[in-house]
Order: sequence, then structure tokens, then C-alpha cells
Amino acid sequence: MTTITLEVPDSLGEYENDTIRFIAAKLYESGKLSLGQAADMARLTKRTFAELLGDYGVSYINYSSNDLNDELDRISGI
Repeated sequence: MTTITLEVPDSLGEYENDTIRFIAAKLYESGKLSLGQAADMARLTKRTFAELLGDYGVSYINYSSNDLNDELDRISGI
């Protein structure tokens, strides 16, 4: 895993874990990280990370519009 140093305002210093979790949640939302990778980044279990996604406005179900259309096409063909 690569380490990145991020300078944040002093006012966020006490919220280090929350900041990391927020970034991990947004990377998961954008499809840059899998649920497991984002949970590892946040230093949480997958289950715990999945449970807190809503706190950051991120849906656990993370389908792209193409994936969703493909799935709907597959279901329609049944």
C-alpha cells in the first residue's frame, strides 16, 4: 500500500479517522476502490465500513449506469 501525506487544516486534526473514512467512502463510490480496499484504507472490517457508507451519502450498492442497464437487459431476457 502506498502512503500519501495530506496536509489538512488544524481544525480537522481531531477528525483524522473520519477524514480517512470519508475519502475511502468517496473512492468506493467513484469505483476507484472495491469495498474491501476501501475498508482496509479506513482500517475497518468490510461490514463496519459498509454500515457507515450512508453517513457519507454513499450507497452500498454501487452500480454504474452501464452495469445497471446490462443487468436489466439480462433480467428482461429471462
